[in-house]
Amino acid sequence: MDDAVVLDASALLAYLHGEPGGGHVRPLLDGAAISSVNWSEVVQKSLAHGVDVVGLREEIESFGLHIVDFTATDAEDAANLWSHTRQLGLSLADRACLALGRRLGVTVATADHSWTALPGEVASVRSIR
Repeated sequence: MDDAVVLDASALLAYLHGEPGGGHVRPLLDGAAISSVNWSEVVQKSLAHGVDVVGLREEIESFGLHIVDFTATDAEDAANLWSHTRQLGLSLADRACLALGRRLGVTVATADHSWTALPGEVASVRSIR
């Protein structure tokens, strides 16, 4: 995954809901990945906004986005990331996103600007806002 990124749920939601920074996400979709944990978050928050999610996965995947299974190794890495991220209040889903980015060796794109405060050795992060 050369120029690929891992998308945080916040980045994909910004694109889907036309929120600030969402325009930066569309060009990233082809070849991007999202953790199945973060995909669940996207679907849940879309439902909460009254969005009909029937066919949403197929539509997003047609743009080149890959939904990647959350593995036991990702789970362990996400748990280990807690000590590095607790000062920012990152959730388990946030750490699942970071763990996938670390596993794939790519940058994580998020709408949560506070993630850019993470040291580079923890994760490579890029804010869409």
